Amino acid sequence: MRGADNAASGFWRETRVSHWTILCDFDGTIAVDDTTDTLLERFGRPGWEALESDWKAGRINSHDCMAGQVALLDMSRAELDAHLDARAVDPGFGAFVAAAHARGMHLVVVSDGLDYAIRRILARTGFEGLPIVANHLRQNGDRQWLLQFPHASADCRIGSGTCKCARARATHEHTLLIGDGASDFCVAEAADFVFAKGKLIPHCRNKNIPHAAIDGFDDALSQLPALIAMRHGAVRVATA
Repeated sequence: MRGADNAASGFWRETRVSHWTILCDFDGTIAVDDTTDTLLERFGRPGWEALESDWKAGRINSHDCMAGQVALLDMSRAELDAHLDARAVDPGFGAFVAAAHARGMHLVVVSDGLDYAIRRILARTGFEGLPIVANHLRQNGDRQWLLQFPHASADCRIGSGTCKCARARATHEHTLLIGDGASDFCVAEAADFVFAKGKLIPHCRNKNIPHAAIDGFDDALSQLPALIAMRHGAVRVATA
């Protein structure tokens, strides 16, 4: 287990602890796949790949990329729902949520993806009560869609549709980030600790961000007791 290896080989950092807020990414973290990518691959009209290339090259930010790509989706609501109902979540997510809530931790899904997709997938899998912060998907015709950005910030360093850093700054509790990709890079530096997957692992290593590398929520669950263990009002957290 990757998390266990990190605990054995890492170092310990002392931090004062009271309550924790968990900011959890959705696509590629809770959901097995990137939901927006699967929608574009299935329903995207020509041009969405060029926008993706421009974003990866740094010519446009993720806000503009996502807005342009969603405008190119050609699907009915029935087709959208059927596609979303075939998406899977990490099988260990439920046990992790239950354990976090049992310990008084507050979990918020914070995503640069689509709020409608997140809500439908979570409701179908039994997690409809979780708070969600994401971009707002709006139908604009029988087969037309647009994206709105209620959680954008003019101060966002990376120009995301949803500024995860703003959400981290808004909490007065200790912050645990769980994520996997580029939309989590900035907020990882603002979090007290990170459970990192995928591309977020080398980013945390390169930036010396306290973290544990995980493959999924089974690993995250195994790391949770160390994160919240109390000792003279402090928590000792293993870092990779």
